[in-house]
Amino acid sequence: MRPAGTAKQLEKRRRQAIQLLKAGKSLSAAARGVSASHSSVLRWRRAYQREGWRGLRTRPIPGRPPRLSASQMRKLVKVLLKGPRSAGYQTDLWTLRRVAEVIERYFHVRYHPGHIWRILVGLGWSCQKPERRARERDEAAIERWRKRRWPHIKKRPEREAQHCLS
Repeated sequence: MRPAGTAKQLEKRRRQAIQLLKAGKSLSAAARGVSASHSSVLRWRRAYQREGWRGLRTRPIPGRPPRLSASQMRKLVKVLLKGPRSAGYQTDLWTLRRVAEVIERYFHVRYHPGHIWRILVGLGWSCQKPERRARERDEAAIERWRKRRWPHIKKRPEREAQHCLS
């Protein structure tokens, strides 16, 4: 698993490990010094021996580049936080299909709705199921019922049963 940090920070970490080795530190001490595994420092030392400082440079991340840039992702978050109604939908519920439509409308990038969850999870969002409530719901009447009627309906243990031992 890739450690936390930017590519430049990780390159700096590799260079620090080599500096520690050059200063006479052991492989284990260098690994502890940069919070890396013993095997990583060994791999970095071999790369340094083969290619010099160039061997420690960052390399491009393999795989297909994302279709939305970082600035587009930030703009998407702003659009999503405004809510579905501000995006022209009738209800206050984001669905994967709606998010896919918003991405296509704003950024001209098409995603299948089934893959939108990867983007949302990457942004730190999670699936939320809305609470189902009637539109006609009367909160004041519900609260009155809870305070006045519910205590009389709720079952309570009898007093004698509480003190009895078997």
